[in-house]
Amino acid sequence: MDLHLDGRSAVVTGASKGIGLAITRSLAAAGAHVVAGSRTRTPQLEALESEGKVTFVACDLSTAEGPIALVAAAERLGSVDILVNNAGAVTPRPGGFVSVTDEDWNAAWSLGMMAAVRTTRAAIPGMTARGSGSIVTIGSVNAFYPDPGIPDYCAVKAALTNLTKALSKELGPKGVRANSVSPGPVSTDLWFGDGGVADVIGKSSGASAQEVADGAVAGTATGRFTTPDEVADLVVFLASDRAANITGADMTIDGGFITTV
Repeated sequence: MDLHLDGRSAVVTGASKGIGLAITRSLAAAGAHVVAGSRTRTPQLEALESEGKVTFVACDLSTAEGPIALVAAAERLGSVDILVNNAGAVTPRPGGFVSVTDEDWNAAWSLGMMAAVRTTRAAIPGMTARGSGSIVTIGSVNAFYPDPGIPDYCAVKAALTNLTKALSKELGPKGVRANSVSPGPVSTDLWFGDGGVADVIGKSSGASAQEVADGAVAGTATGRFTTPDEVADLVVFLASDRAANITGADMTIDGGFITTV
């Protein structure tokens, strides 16, 4: 399927690894030039840069200045046709709600919510001036599946999903679409890396990391984690004109993790 992304310019936040890297690769493979924002330039991003498909911009998206600088760098190269808000992180809280400090809440909010707010705010004027644009925000099933082990992450993702719906109503008449994608468990370092969800929960519960991971998807229809590439394929479709009349939608990709209607 031709997604008609040749010549388009995209910005992806949190692009150095995991879902963000997969989205960057998929957009580039579909013909877009991607401005990839993250704190570090990974070897994978360097390889894409060497092919002329990606421009890396070093930025700390948890700061007030980072998102603005990223969009400004992209606009110097041309227009921002597509914005993918992907930056975020999760910290398991085995000590429960009372263990989450004000600093923890502020850190979760700054990276998980305000990075998207600031990047989107910077990109909107150019999009509305052209009368076209697509914003895709990476949420989570935890926006509507509250987990007491990650209360700050759940609250942030719920806010992102709500914000995306509000943006779709404001921006739709101006030719700009806004959608969100809510993955269930995805096979990235967020889950499987040292200090990831499986590792931390396993150490606090006495289970192995693999047992924790297996339990997370045991009740799903497919019985497995979603891959980053599967999330990326959905994001690229929503970003493209093939989804020209889809806005204000939240697309779940979770292998049947959420069973309610």
